[in-house]
Amino acid sequence: MKKQIMSSLRDQLLKSGVASKKQHQQARTQKKKQKKQGVDAQAEQRKRLDEERKQQIERDKELNRKLETERAEKEKQAQIRQIIQTNTIKREDGENSYSFVDNKKIKKWYLADNQVEELSKGRLALAKLGDEEYALISGKVAEKLAERLADEADKYLLVSNKGKQEEVDEDDPYADYQIPDDLMW
Repeated sequence: MKKQIMSSLRDQLLKSGVASKKQHQQARTQKKKQKKQGVDAQAEQRKRLDEERKQQIERDKELNRKLETERAEKEKQAQIRQIIQTNTIKREDGENSYSFVDNKKIKKWYLADNQVEELSKGRLALAKLGDEEYALISGKVAEKLAERLADEADKYLLVSNKGKQEEVDEDDPYADYQIPDDLMW
């Protein structure tokens, strides 16, 4: 019914001379173009929305990976802290100072003679619990932590002399001169 009214209106405009045949054709083609552009615009909008969804999914996946890595790192640090805390050996205050390096700063602990000797021989090790917290642990626990941590061992184990004593360079001119265990610096 609409078509009949529209076409009759067009026909009436053509007959009355208000509109020419050329204008009539232009109006029809323009209407078709607008209709087609509307379809094209909708398709383009769908494509753009699909792209945005894909990008959002990728961002979400990347964020999930980062969160998972952070969670795993926190879990690992908590396990290490727990291992150190459960295997902490009580520090005996003494007159001998034992110096060690933490974050390029030299720290000093006063320990009993036997603990200084145990540290220098590798039977005890010094581990880092927090920013300014340190703990004495057994050498065997330190070895297990070093194996577990691999390349991050220096971050938690500040003094572990077991592995250091065994490393001797063949070309070292001072290899024959061992450093005495009772040397204090």
